[in-house]
Amino acid sequence: MSAVQAKKQTIALLFGGRSSEHGISCVTAAGILRAIDRERFDVLLVGVTKRGAMTLMHEEDLADYRLDGPKLPEVGDNGTRVIWPASVDTRSLTLVSSDGSLTTLGHVDAVMPTLHGPYGEDGTIQGMLDLIDMPYVGSGVLGSALCMDKHLVKVVLQSMGIPVAPWRTVTRGELDRNPELLDGIDEGLSYPLFVKPARAGSSVGVSRVTEKSEIPAALEVAFAEDRTVLIESGITGREVEIAVLEGREGEPTRTSDVLGEIVVTGREFYDFEAKYLGASGVELVLPAKVSDAEFAAIRDAAVRAFEGTQARSLSRIDFFLTEQGPVLNEINTLPGFTPASMYPMLWQASGVSYTELITELLELALEKQPAY
Repeated sequence: MSAVQAKKQTIALLFGGRSSEHGISCVTAAGILRAIDRERFDVLLVGVTKRGAMTLMHEEDLADYRLDGPKLPEVGDNGTRVIWPASVDTRSLTLVSSDGSLTTLGHVDAVMPTLHGPYGEDGTIQGMLDLIDMPYVGSGVLGSALCMDKHLVKVVLQSMGIPVAPWRTVTRGELDRNPELLDGIDEGLSYPLFVKPARAGSSVGVSRVTEKSEIPAALEVAFAEDRTVLIESGITGREVEIAVLEGREGEPTRTSDVLGEIVVTGREFYDFEAKYLGASGVELVLPAKVSDAEFAAIRDAAVRAFEGTQARSLSRIDFFLTEQGPVLNEINTLPGFTPASMYPMLWQASGVSYTELITELLELALEKQPAY
């Protein structure tokens, strides 16, 4: 990681959002706020309500943002509105107070979005920031949108020769027009099947089905999150994850020195409750015990996938490690980033602390060239 720069810079931490992963985003923001290097960075907190209002938050508002509370945290609408620059001529944010008065919040050097899922991880926020030439952490519009769409990213990865699980994609409209599609919807696939929304994360809306009669109910769960749904063959293999970090200008893409492994013992799969709410039946093993050849195969596939999908900045890439080699499951361009999340833990196990990782991501954003 690079040497500390002298100039203190202002970061807008953007969290919450309209997706079903709103609460996880809030917890991620709180973790970053507690760990960010205050000698390097001042922080503006911009919370996005579930209705999409951008409000100015304060540090004390995030004090109780945690996973072990009675419910996941939520950005409340306090009546303020944060207005982004109207052109590329300024990077100054404006506050509209609840009484309608205007205040300049000052120059922002970069934005760190912790938004997960639609309207945050899918290229929408990234496009807004690109319009005003505002530097930000994470992939650009194309990489974000592509990796968020489980169907399209599989098509791209498959064209690159990177193995993915067999799948079938269906839309709500297709099934409404032709209900008979259900009769052969599992053709060529292997049970257990996983039914997934095409554009959601954190296993929201995902069901594991072991027989055909369970598919209609699983489709309804997935369609509640997205109009496009994947039906995917289950893969027999170890679930392993690797952290990827963009190289500095002219330098190669980096990966963590170790893998993490998800060992599911008492649950059907690694679902939302196991990931974030402390549900039993799952063990996180770090570092995962793999051979040098297995690690090299996963590292090489991860770097190829990261670069080939035009991901930038950071990604956690999830694989099934099978007897035939790695099968890529998902590319997460804004992965969970609490101190206890796999992405920062993989870097910590590789010698990079949580605070150092935040600094590196911000420095990558600050040196990033405009999209055009």
